[in-house]
Amino acid sequence: MKAFDLSVYLVLDPQLCHSLGMVQTARLAVEGGVTMVQLRDKQASTAQMIETGQALKAVLASSGIPLIVNDDVEAAIAIGAEGVHVGQSDMGAAVTRQRVGQAMILGVSVETEELARQVDPSIVDYVGIGPVFATPTKPDHKRPIGFDGLARIVAAASVPAVAIGGLKAEHAGKALAAGAQGIAVVSAICGQQDPKQAARRIAEEIKKVRA
Repeated sequence: MKAFDLSVYLVLDPQLCHSLGMVQTARLAVEGGVTMVQLRDKQASTAQMIETGQALKAVLASSGIPLIVNDDVEAAIAIGAEGVHVGQSDMGAAVTRQRVGQAMILGVSVETEELARQVDPSIVDYVGIGPVFATPTKPDHKRPIGFDGLARIVAAASVPAVAIGGLKAEHAGKALAAGAQGIAVVSAICGQQDPKQAARRIAEEIKKVRA
């Protein structure tokens, strides 16, 4: 069984993380309580993804926090990342699993109950469900589903789920109440003056809900 914790899932965005950089943002956020880190850079080449990913892997090495690479399976393999996350328009989950082997964590984005039901738990380890709210970090996203939609899609999925899309610390309670294991955030940590404090706020909110 792969060990991972979806509680506070940081999705790095190169534009939003610009002031501190993705590597420094990730390092501080992990100190604050981030439990997973995803490298997402739609504009980067595979070579650039590998370069950034290796730097991230180095700062995460002693923390035990898994590094997930968005979309770029080649980069994920080259970096030796702990996982890969694919969307519906990317390489299919079954093909991705064949490429990365059994040990890697595989996450898949789902936006509907039907897509959630199609997820095969022998292939996929977790699903990212959203967008809960509209979010400028992903302009091409599907229609927001809200917390009711999140609850319905979580119920249809046979693997753990993380909620994504415009979420902040104050939304953690509602996301967990809807059945998600945690929240994935971009702007709630990336681009914040103090990523460590921003991550801590989310981690504490989740702890409070679970207490």
